[in-house]
Amino acid sequence: MSGEHRRPPAGRLGRVARAATPWGFPIIYLGWAFLFWAPIVVSNESVWSFPNVGLFLMGGLSPLFAGLLLAWLTRGWEGISDLGTRLSEVGRIDPAWGVVIVLYWPLFNLLLAGGALLVGVTGEPLEFISTDRLFNPVALFSLVAFAFIFPLVEEVGLRGYWLDRLQERRSALVAGVINGTVWAIWHAPFVLFPGYYANTTFEPELSWWLPMLVLNTIILVWVYNNTRRSILAVLLFHAFGNMTGELVGFTPEMYPFILSGYALVAVVLVAGWSPDSLRGWGVRSPLAETPNRRS
Repeated sequence: MSGEHRRPPAGRLGRVARAATPWGFPIIYLGWAFLFWAPIVVSNESVWSFPNVGLFLMGGLSPLFAGLLLAWLTRGWEGISDLGTRLSEVGRIDPAWGVVIVLYWPLFNLLLAGGALLVGVTGEPLEFISTDRLFNPVALFSLVAFAFIFPLVEEVGLRGYWLDRLQERRSALVAGVINGTVWAIWHAPFVLFPGYYANTTFEPELSWWLPMLVLNTIILVWVYNNTRRSILAVLLFHAFGNMTGELVGFTPEMYPFILSGYALVAVVLVAGWSPDSLRGWGVRSPLAETPNRRS
């Protein structure tokens, strides 16, 4: 690709996008989503009915839309190409981190369930997926979409684009908290969408769900920074988390207890891998790649 095509846009939009970094992303990300989602909340009709489902899907594209738009405005087609490379390049994920990605959530759920049994939180900490959901085409599609498609849309923009911009200016911990807080705000309307969780085992309450998303982001930053900024790694980690929750999820009385589990993991990661980078004490965060610098 020629240098002319790789160069970021030089017009007013390009200048504004670069000047607004890193706060342009949450403005577009939240503004686009809430523009489409507000009519769903006030409609009192199922989110899966027409036209609400269309509005939901359009609003749900906001992290991908914001990430791609700003990557192009700030870096041109090179920015888009970089996102695609980090989404498809399997070699960024070392085998040990592949094991972490696959096994983290099943082990987390089982250990937390064991802890709940030990301290008497509940006698039935886990809820297994029913066979009728596995053989119901609509329920099965919802499960697959919830597990894999939604993380793809979210991770490209949230972590692939915006987390880089935040880590250029802040420590990994602070960047993760900011990233996770905005991610939680984006998710808040979901509990107001009529029927959104009808085909899942998950029924969140904002009091524990929003802090959980912030803490989960710290874990995602840990994975991201240790896989050379791999979007594929955080996408798979996110997807396996969603899938595990649907196949071997927690019973409702477990969720306040789960928040303590997320907090404990976050504390261990920050203490063990350092708040500066979540890669190890004295190890710098990986920075966005440029033609003259490779992380």
